[in-house]
Amino acid sequence: MKLALFDLDHTLLNTDSDHSWGEFLVNEGLVDPVRHRAMNDKFYEDYKAGQLDPIAYNEFVFEFLTQHENAYLTALHQRFMQKVIRPQMRPEGFKAIQRHQQAGHALVGITATSDFITAPIFREFGITEIIATNAEVADGKYTGKVINIPCYQKGKLARLDQWLQGRAVAESWAYSDSINDRFLLEHADHAVAVNPDERLEALAKQQGWEIQDWSI
Repeated sequence: MKLALFDLDHTLLNTDSDHSWGEFLVNEGLVDPVRHRAMNDKFYEDYKAGQLDPIAYNEFVFEFLTQHENAYLTALHQRFMQKVIRPQMRPEGFKAIQRHQQAGHALVGITATSDFITAPIFREFGITEIIATNAEVADGKYTGKVINIPCYQKGKLARLDQWLQGRAVAESWAYSDSINDRFLLEHADHAVAVNPDERLEALAKQQGWEIQDWSI
């Protein structure tokens, strides 16, 4: 297997889908604007600093999911895609995905953000194999809990190992913008820093990794 691994937020997208979802809920008048924005912003700053508690953050995101039926959530996500996400999808991301598809490589989207938010976005990019932080569902409803290992920092490698189930990888590529993904990038044969944050840019230069600009 030759494998290409794509981060989502600020890699394939010009935005952070998790933080944008919180802002979308505020702007749509669906949550308490003061509390929700304050918590959303705090967790986002923790993420950028590499100090995020992924369980606490995702349980905060999942609170809203527990209060609504799936049909409503699906329709709301479609509105989120239309209003927020599609304008932020990077053409260079589509091109990179297409290059790997044409080469016959396996493609996996791998993100710390929840599967509820990211799976439809990855599918729109043409990626159907998705490793994300998983929201627990019981009797067809979201419970508000995280199941499995959060797909964050070293957790991405653990979740990738679960996905591979012992299958050998002959060659691998990994694309990310964030120092939080240094472990994933170090694990790959070909690491590509996409519009990297300051710490990842410094590491990429030190390691001799390719740096690409996918911004619009």
